[in-house]
Amino acid sequence: MFKNNIKIAWRSLKKQPFFTFLNTFGLAIGIAGGILIALFIHDELSYDKMFADVDRIYRIDSDIKFGGAEMKSAEAAAPMAATMQRDFPQVESTVRFRDRGSLLLRKTGTETNTKELRITFVDSTFFDFFGVKLLVGDKKTALTEPNTLVLTKTAAEKHFGVQNALGQSMLLNNTDTYTVTGVIDDLPKNSFLREHSVFMAMSGYADSQDPNWGSNNYFTFVKLIPSANVEDFQEPLNGIVDDYIFPWAQQYFPGMTKESFIASGNYVNFYTQPLTDIHLYSHRDAEMSANSSIQNVYILAFIGLFLIVLASVNFMNLSTAQSLKRAKEVGVRKTLGSKKLDLIRQFLIESGLISFISLAVALIITLLVLPLFNELAGKSISLPYSSPVFWGILFVATLLLGLFSGSYPAFFLSRFMPVKTLKGGTHGDLGGGGIRNALVVFQFAISVFLIVGTIVVYQQLQFIQSKDLGFTKDQIVLVDDVFAVGDQTQSFKDEIVKLSQVESATLSYFFPTPSSRSNSSFFPEGSRNQEDALQMQTWYVDEDYIPTMNMDLIAGRNFNTDFPTDSTAVIVNEATLKVLGVGPEEALGMRVSQDTEVENPEFNTIIGVVKNFHYESLREDIGSLGLFFARTSGQLAVKLNPGDFSATLSSIEGIWDKFAPGQPFTYNFMDDSFNTTYEAEQRLGKIFVVFTILSILIACLGLFGLAAFNAQKRTKEIGVRKVLGATVGQITFRLTTDFLKMVGVAILISMPIGWFIMNKWLEDFSYRIEIGWWVFVLAAVLAVGVAVLTVGYQSIKAAVVNPVKSLRTE
Repeated sequence: MFKNNIKIAWRSLKKQPFFTFLNTFGLAIGIAGGILIALFIHDELSYDKMFADVDRIYRIDSDIKFGGAEMKSAEAAAPMAATMQRDFPQVESTVRFRDRGSLLLRKTGTETNTKELRITFVDSTFFDFFGVKLLVGDKKTALTEPNTLVLTKTAAEKHFGVQNALGQSMLLNNTDTYTVTGVIDDLPKNSFLREHSVFMAMSGYADSQDPNWGSNNYFTFVKLIPSANVEDFQEPLNGIVDDYIFPWAQQYFPGMTKESFIASGNYVNFYTQPLTDIHLYSHRDAEMSANSSIQNVYILAFIGLFLIVLASVNFMNLSTAQSLKRAKEVGVRKTLGSKKLDLIRQFLIESGLISFISLAVALIITLLVLPLFNELAGKSISLPYSSPVFWGILFVATLLLGLFSGSYPAFFLSRFMPVKTLKGGTHGDLGGGGIRNALVVFQFAISVFLIVGTIVVYQQLQFIQSKDLGFTKDQIVLVDDVFAVGDQTQSFKDEIVKLSQVESATLSYFFPTPSSRSNSSFFPEGSRNQEDALQMQTWYVDEDYIPTMNMDLIAGRNFNTDFPTDSTAVIVNEATLKVLGVGPEEALGMRVSQDTEVENPEFNTIIGVVKNFHYESLREDIGSLGLFFARTSGQLAVKLNPGDFSATLSSIEGIWDKFAPGQPFTYNFMDDSFNTTYEAEQRLGKIFVVFTILSILIACLGLFGLAAFNAQKRTKEIGVRKVLGATVGQITFRLTTDFLKMVGVAILISMPIGWFIMNKWLEDFSYRIEIGWWVFVLAAVLAVGVAVLTVGYQSIKAAVVNPVKSLRTE
C-alpha cells in the first residue's frame, strides 16, 4: 500500500513540475538556512565543554567600585587562588593565568624570531585541572620550575619539532632564556585558550607571589569537589572581603572601616562564572578571548526557526493554490471508494516526499555555501557526516516538517464533496481563506521584522564608524614589538619620521584600540582618605602622542622635553575632573600621588586636560585616564600622509630591517584594530542581511502561490468585470489591493515587536543610536514594494486573459 502511495505521489509531482519546483526550492532554502544556523548555534554552545570536570569549574569574577571607577573584571588578585585552596573545603583545586600578550620567540643560538600572538603565565596545576595531556614531557614537573615553558604542537613545530622539543633552550623577546619542558596538542577552536600557544611557569613570575589584594590581574579558576554546591560557595567567597581585603586595605587607609567604605558608595563583590557560560554570557573587562553573546544565539535561532516555518507556510499556500486542479481528482477518488483517511495519507506522503527531496537539495546547498558561511561567521564549521545523531535529527525533523507542511493541504483537499467537484462547483467549498491570509501575514511580519533588525544593526555600526571618538584612527599604522630594536627605539622613531610620507609618530604601549591597559589608585595632595581616592587608567606616552592621535587639549599644555619636571607630570581627561570635582582650569597645577606608604610621596602635577576620547568599546562609559610622560618601546604609531601606503610600508620595513635584522616585521592599521572590537556586531549584521534576503525570497514564493490561487478562484469574476468594461489596470489594482491589506497588517504587527527587540539589543551599548521613524517607513516601503512586484505579475497575467475564454472555462 505504502509503495503504491509513493508511486502515485511521484507521478503527481511529475505532472506539476513548476509547482513541484517552487515547493522543493522553497523548502530547500528553509532547510539549508536552518542547518547552517543549527551548526552555528551548536558550535557556540559547545565552547569549553571538552575540558575534564567542566561542570565543576568556575572562574572568579569581581565587581569593584573605588575611586570613582566601576570595574566588572574577569580577573582577581594574586592571593585569591591560594586563599580559596587553603580556607574553603569545597575547593578541590585552583589555577591562575596571567596573560602577557604577544612575544618574540627563537631557539637559542639562532638569529631569527617568530612571533607568538598569545602567551600566558600559568600555574603548574594547569594539566590536571583541565585534563590537558602532554604529547611529550611530564605533567608533574612540566611547569614547576621558574623559566620553563610548554608549547603547543604548532608552536613547537616552528622551531624543532615535537619529539625534539624537550630540554631545548629558547630566548623570549631577545632577553629571557626559558627551557621547554613539554608540548601539548593545539587547543580546540571552541575553547577560551584557542589563541594561546606558549604557557610559561607562574613560579618564575614574581608578582604572582605578591600578597597584594588591590591589583586584579589574574584569571582565577576554581574546581569544586563533586559534592559541593556553588550557591553555598558564594557566601564564604564574599567573606574574603572582610577577612583579607579590608585588613590589607587598612594598612594604607588606617581610618577606613567597612561602614565608611560602603557609605562612600564603594563595593567589592566576587562571583562565580561557570566555565561553559563564559563564551556567551561574559562581557567583562579584559576577557582572555573574544566572546560572543547569547542574544545573538537567540536572534539566529529565531531566524532559523522562522526560515523553516516560512518555507512550510509556503508549501501550504502553494498546495492550496493547486487545489482547483486537483479537485476533480479528489472527486473521482471518493466516487471510486477512497475514504477521507486514505486521501489524507496520500497527500501527507506527497508532502513527505517533497520534504525529503528538499532535504537532499538543502544538503547540496549547504555544502556549496558552507565555506562562504564560515567566512561570514568567522567559524570553521563542517557537516558532521559520521554522526548518527546528526542524521537522526535531520530525518526526524524532515519527517515532522513534511507532516506539518502537508497537514493543512491534506485535510483541506480531502474534505471536497465529490458531487460538487465533479460538477465543477468547487468555488464555494474552497474555504480556509482566512487561514491562508493569516499565514501570509505571518510571513511578511517576520520579513518586516528582519528588515528592521538589519537596518538597526547597520545603523549602529555606521554610528560607531562615524562617531567622533576623540582621536583619529585613520591613516595610522601600528608597528609591533619595537623593543626588538633594543636601545635604539628613539633612533628608529626618528628615522621613520624623516620619511616624506610620514606626518608624525609616537611610542607607547597604550592606544585607544585593543592594547595594554593599566590602572592605579591616586590621591589628591593632602588626603589619604579612601573617600577621596581616584581610580585612573595609567598610560605612559611620549611628547608626540597627543598630536599624532589628533587629540584635543582643552586646558594646559602638552609634554615638552625642554621641561625636566614633565617626568612627573600628568595630562588627565575630562572624566577625571568629574571625580575630582573641579573644572579644566582649576585642575591645572593640582598634584596627585599613588604612593600610600611613604612619608614623602612622589606627586604628579596636572599640566593639561585632554578632551574625553573613547579608549574602550562604545558599550562602556568613558572612565578616568591619565597620560604620563615616559619613553617606552611597545608599539610605534605612525601617522601617514595621503598617498601610496604600500610604498610607505615598504620604506618603514626597510628601516626596521636596518635596526632589527632577523626580527619579524608586523603591523596593523589602527582602524582595522578598532574594528575588531565590533567584530561580533559586524558578523551579526552580515548574517542578518543574508537571512533577511532569504526570508523575503521565501515569503515572496508564498505570496506568489496565494496570488495564483486567488487568480484561479476569481477567473469568472475577472471575465465578467472585463465584459462590463473594466480595464486591465483596474482589475490589477483590485487584485493587488487585497494582498496589500495583508502586508499592511503584517507591518502593523511587526513594527512594535521590531522596536522592542532591537532596543533591547542596543542596550548593550552606552553610546547608541535612537531608532528613528524612518527605519519603519523604509521597512514598510520595501515590504510593500516586494509584495507589489510579486503579486503584480499574477494579477496582470489574470487581467489580460480573454474574457470569452475565462467565461467558457467556467
